[in-house]
Amino acid sequence: MDSLRAADGIPPLRDFLRRTYTPPGPAKTLWGLSFRNSVGLGAGFDKNAGYLEELDTLGFGFVEIGTVTPRPQPGNERPRLFRLPADKALINRMGFNNEGVTVAADRIRHWRERTRSGLVVGGNIGKNKDTPNEEAWKDYEQCFRELHDCVDYFVVNVSSPNTPGLRALQGKEALLEILSKVQDLNQGSRPLLLKIAPDLGPDQLDDIVRIADETKLDGIVATNTTISREGLATPAARVASMGSGGLSGVPLRKASGDVLRHLHERAPGLPLIASGGIFTGRDARERLEVAALVQVWTGFIYEGPAIVRKICRELK
Repeated sequence: MDSLRAADGIPPLRDFLRRTYTPPGPAKTLWGLSFRNSVGLGAGFDKNAGYLEELDTLGFGFVEIGTVTPRPQPGNERPRLFRLPADKALINRMGFNNEGVTVAADRIRHWRERTRSGLVVGGNIGKNKDTPNEEAWKDYEQCFRELHDCVDYFVVNVSSPNTPGLRALQGKEALLEILSKVQDLNQGSRPLLLKIAPDLGPDQLDDIVRIADETKLDGIVATNTTISREGLATPAARVASMGSGGLSGVPLRKASGDVLRHLHERAPGLPLIASGGIFTGRDARERLEVAALVQVWTGFIYEGPAIVRKICRELK
């Protein structure tokens, strides 16, 4: 990213990078928003909205910043991010490390003031680690208020495995409270989505579909990382030495795909963003049979800065 940032004062170099990495489409319209292509960057990479210009240059159709919380927090102790090259996977237990929603909002506003980019920006919002679950809705409300004027859509994140107790908010009553209160503020002014875990069972997914209908959600991001460690090529002892955290990458492909198809079968009209194990155009094409958009994250780490262009070329 530093090499791209060095291009700020050299427009020809930035133009060259944009031509090199930005695919010609195909464009997508969803929720009244114009996505220049269907490949986005999932939350967790640009946690503090610090790299929007660079990510725009790399051709992403949309970027989801965050997860942001009301107050800054350092996240979990290091080391907290591990590569599993044999599996093309990552394990992370970052713990919503971020500089707080106010910093992210200010950066997005500043970026929008000095650019005419068509990049769609989503805001992924969460709660602080020390906020009790019964008061979690207050954190989501605060993040929504502060980001409302500068992001294009919102994602409520209750599915990270790295904040103690967070996944309990995927339960029916807690989730209804959070989504209903945020929607009361929203009044249809921004698309509101929910990000869910790949570890939910069929009955839990059916509850999610009912909640989505009751709270008039605009879509679901499927999925976050998994707590499963099944079927890995990396030796079990090495995996165990890495400790807890969410697993992402190729091993997540089947589980996230199964969740995606289940949601589509139960709610075929509900827009879905597919996330989890997407590395190639073939991966994206399979997901786009039922999803509206796809997100990469671990694929971006392993495949490099040309991943958007490669996927879009393969899709065409």
